[in-house]
Amino acid sequence: MSLPPVLVAYLGFSRIADPVYRALHRRRLKSGKEDPARLGERYAQSPPARPPGRLVWFHAASVGESRSILELIRQLLAQSDDLQVLVTTNTRTSAQMLAQELPSRALHQYAPIDTTAAARAFLSHWQPDVAIWVESELWPRMLRECRAQQVPMMLLSARISTKTARLWRRWPRTLSAMLQDFDQILTQTEDTAQLIRDILGPDAPVAVIGALKQEVPPPEVNAALLRALQDAIGARPTWAAASTHEGEEDVLTKAHALLQTALPDALMILVPRHPERGPALAAALRAEGRTVALRSDDDALSPEIEIYIADTLGELGLWYRLAPVSFVAGSLLPIGGHNPFEPALLNSAILHGPHVYNFKDVYRTLGAANGCQMRDTPEHIAAALSALLTGEAPAMAARAKAALAQGSNATAKSLSAILRMLKPSSPP
Repeated sequence: MSLPPVLVAYLGFSRIADPVYRALHRRRLKSGKEDPARLGERYAQSPPARPPGRLVWFHAASVGESRSILELIRQLLAQSDDLQVLVTTNTRTSAQMLAQELPSRALHQYAPIDTTAAARAFLSHWQPDVAIWVESELWPRMLRECRAQQVPMMLLSARISTKTARLWRRWPRTLSAMLQDFDQILTQTEDTAQLIRDILGPDAPVAVIGALKQEVPPPEVNAALLRALQDAIGARPTWAAASTHEGEEDVLTKAHALLQTALPDALMILVPRHPERGPALAAALRAEGRTVALRSDDDALSPEIEIYIADTLGELGLWYRLAPVSFVAGSLLPIGGHNPFEPALLNSAILHGPHVYNFKDVYRTLGAANGCQMRDTPEHIAAALSALLTGEAPAMAARAKAALAQGSNATAKSLSAILRMLKPSSPP
């Protein structure tokens, strides 16, 4: 089958795109979005030695996708001592998280740029036995190079939002040309599976396994730190605004000001999605006359603090444990919402905005169980917070936890599929 013109153009551009990426990376370096010490990894330059044995390569875009595969990686490595895992991601926050949480025999590299030279150098060095893309980030040049080198490929925990589905239906030939390279596609929902069948045909290698994120255990926390913060907060009504983006904090801090008219000693824990925004947020709120503490500055959480900005990486589990109510952000703007599993598992009642298409099936389940509430204005958010913090939060949190208690065994199903794709280890 001939390739569609859009894909032909992209693949042609990927042969000469290195200067474009270098210019992009210069800007990203200035803004702190790239690690200067590891920029060579983007071009598959000077990588560490490939470990011996069979190597499974996972590509996960950022923190959420990376965290969702950690248990799968642990179970995979337990199958055989000759197995090794490589995880590639795009963001510094995911690299920092994986540096702390990857098990032995698993290592992280930044994803190479999607050019012919970088893709070929990456594959020539790492020689993966299986290549696995997690959720939805696909790079056409790398897909073509994997297929040219006969690397078995899987699309794992695939999900397609309503917005993306509309785009896919506009470009079916382009998507078909990309998806047909996969030997196995495991989806989170039947809706996604059916869309892929519509594009590839009824015999597409698709199976529905559910969401890996639903089976991720809640993150562990430092028990002494948790107790110290609990002592500092005492009986104050406390809520968390979790994983907020620019444009959402204004709505949520206004909601907190309204809440304080009913609950004067209420505490807001503000957790920006990108921790580096913490100091600027603190400065802006102080300019408005708000009393703010900044975690990255080790500010004390004293009784007069109105807003505690938790601008650190990997501590959401701590804030969900401290907050009986959490507003899960990324949902007041068309970002698609963030993971509601963690607050549900940690007994924090869930509020969210209208844009939750990244987790629409999960929120549908929670909504049907009256285990969450959608609110999108400062007035409505404040009213919901007041009701929940004065008695309704435990019951709603319990309903959410019960609604999500039935897992889909996505990890076990994924593990079986990967093992089927792996060639047996060579005899010693």
